Amino acid sequence: MMSIFMKAVAGIIIAVILSLTLAKHGKDTALVLVLGVCVMIILGAMEYLKPIVQFFDKLKSMGKLNEQMLSVLIKATGIGILSEIAGTICTDSGNASLGKSLQIMATAVILWLSIPIMSELLSLIEGILGAV
Repeated sequence: MMSIFMKAVAGIIIAVILSLTLAKHGKDTALVLVLGVCVMIILGAMEYLKPIVQFFDKLKSMGKLNEQMLSVLIKATGIGILSEIAGTICTDSGNASLGKSLQIMATAVILWLSIPIMSELLSLIEGILGAV
């Protein structure tokens, strides 16, 4: 698994050098290169996320955990990662305000997704305080 990471690091360094070189001739080509490398890195990152999803499945079956709660965690993580990457790409392409807007939207979506977890936590607190 470390070899995937090392290849990604090498690919990113090469892409940065190529991007800087291409940017002198045209920013559009450099941006397309960066987007392509980002997609490849995300696909490589999926290899690292597979065992985590498998661990969550095992945790769910062992602990009789609510599947919806784990699903929220996975979705929130994915939204956070994707919005960070897309926001950075927006900033790099000269559209920082779009990148920040996207990150604000992602935060709102993550909070919205978290409502079931927060509701469950509130019920737990109410149960504990009611028992006192």
